[in-house]
Amino acid sequence: MRLSRYFLPVLKENPAEAAIVSHRYMLRAGMIKQSSAGIYSWLPLGFKILRKLENIVHEEQQKAGHMPMLMPTIQSADLWRESGRYEDYGDEMLRILDRHGHDLLYGPTNEEQITDTFRAHVNSYKSLPLTLYQIQWKFRDERRPRFGVMRGREFLMKDGYNFDLTKEDALHAYNRHLVTYLRTYERMGLQAIPMRADGGPIGGDYTHEFLVLAETGESEVFYDSEVTDIKLGQRDVDFDDKAQCEAILEEFTTRYARTDETHDEAIFNEVPEERRRSARGIEVGQIFYFGTKYSESMNATVVDENQKQVPVHMGSHGIGVSRLLGAIIEASHDDKGIIWPEGVTPYHCGIVNLKQGDEEADGACEALYAALTKAGLEPLYDDRKERAGGKFATMDLIGLPWRITVGPRGLKNGVVEVTSRKTGESEEMTPEAAINKIIAIYAAL
Repeated sequence: MRLSRYFLPVLKENPAEAAIVSHRYMLRAGMIKQSSAGIYSWLPLGFKILRKLENIVHEEQQKAGHMPMLMPTIQSADLWRESGRYEDYGDEMLRILDRHGHDLLYGPTNEEQITDTFRAHVNSYKSLPLTLYQIQWKFRDERRPRFGVMRGREFLMKDGYNFDLTKEDALHAYNRHLVTYLRTYERMGLQAIPMRADGGPIGGDYTHEFLVLAETGESEVFYDSEVTDIKLGQRDVDFDDKAQCEAILEEFTTRYARTDETHDEAIFNEVPEERRRSARGIEVGQIFYFGTKYSESMNATVVDENQKQVPVHMGSHGIGVSRLLGAIIEASHDDKGIIWPEGVTPYHCGIVNLKQGDEEADGACEALYAALTKAGLEPLYDDRKERAGGKFATMDLIGLPWRITVGPRGLKNGVVEVTSRKTGESEEMTPEAAINKIIAIYAAL
């Protein structure tokens, strides 16, 4: 992609309505545009990153054997009346009346919809276990939408639902989801700590939220500092191995880590004082086991091996995909702009031509662009007739992890400059070495 042909409406000044870093930089970097309160258009750069995050979620879910599908955004109120949640959910639910007088709603979540799908097609324990998921837009009519995509009304969410014969099987699904989420966040360059949480309107006795530590987080969190030292890394996981998945859950959840809703001061005081921490956290996902809450109320049953009709055990598991963009920016930025982790960057590196129109500089940039593209990478070439300072400011703002700077002076010595956005360190090398360096960085991922 060439910046001269790209729609990237960057802003030089901070928007007055943006109170937190992620909202400010997403507007300034031309990633989003507000349509109405808490609702945004996703412009090309923001949409590209959104799709990258979505693909990572898909890949990790399918590695665990979970199957993607797609449910409607508009749901029948009758399903929610069956579960008893239609009146209980509150004003966050956008209720709609169609031209025929039918009560509909814009889905804030999909437990009822998926349970209706399950009961229509599954009637035997032989079809279990089963986990279905989707990545779909949701709507919750927040009283005070703010902070950009962090607390919007319309948002993109992955929601998954497991159906199991027994509680033991359903808890394995719970553990399996925890492992997939840990890997998902780590691939995105995030450390998301699983914390004991409250079930809220979805319900459930077993539930953990995943929180990213950030000063602008909406939740106060309390944790043992040792939890920040644990990484899943590249270890092999057999998702059918109940003992292995349970061991990983225990590894990541045994140490104290809770939100303010479930915080217990007495238990927290048992943690050695030098390891007690309190901070703010951004919720980026949550997993629930709620047993037969929906299957009993909506008659989602199967015939077990004793030919007895039994309600299935269920859980739901969500990741706020659009919210993740804000969380990553809150966790990774400086006063110049965003610093994208290499796993989610919209473009793998930026190419900056210091003298557009110079035959040698233009040719070197074109060669770099062609070589990186041929290697399967996506460079962003700033080929605009713009001052060098403006080009650098744009690259810093949009936060690509690596920048290759090309100018006549360096080319006379046979070198270009490769700069790390994260550290700010620059190194001169031949164009061929720069190409090989960028290729090697992303091959290691």
